[in-house]
Amino acid sequence: MFNFLIALIVIASILLVIIVLAQNPKGGGLSQGFSSSNQFMGVQNTNKFLTKATWSLVGFIALASIVSANISINQKSNTDTQSEVIKDVKQEAPAAAGNAKGGAQTANPFGGAQKSAPAAQGSK
Repeated sequence: MFNFLIALIVIASILLVIIVLAQNPKGGGLSQGFSSSNQFMGVQNTNKFLTKATWSLVGFIALASIVSANISINQKSNTDTQSEVIKDVKQEAPAAAGNAKGGAQTANPFGGAQKSAPAAQGSK
């Protein structure tokens, strides 16, 4: 989904560049080529279309960028959560194996397991 959204953003960006280059801020641009009387769209309609297309693409790119950022953050947090669970399982597995062998182990606050010191036996 993320890659598809990025591809749509790239396509929309290319279209936006083409449309902006077709416009002329002084009223010319692409609309100058439509000066004949039997034209499909009038000069005014061409300018309106290009303006609406520009703003529509800008809005789409902005919205798609926000959505893709949200998807990226969610995917990263899911990956981080999964890796933390895997680390916890790997750390707990040796501790369980050590207890099965009879060695007393205590939890280490920095991760992993730590063997406790043997109990003091009678003094001389």
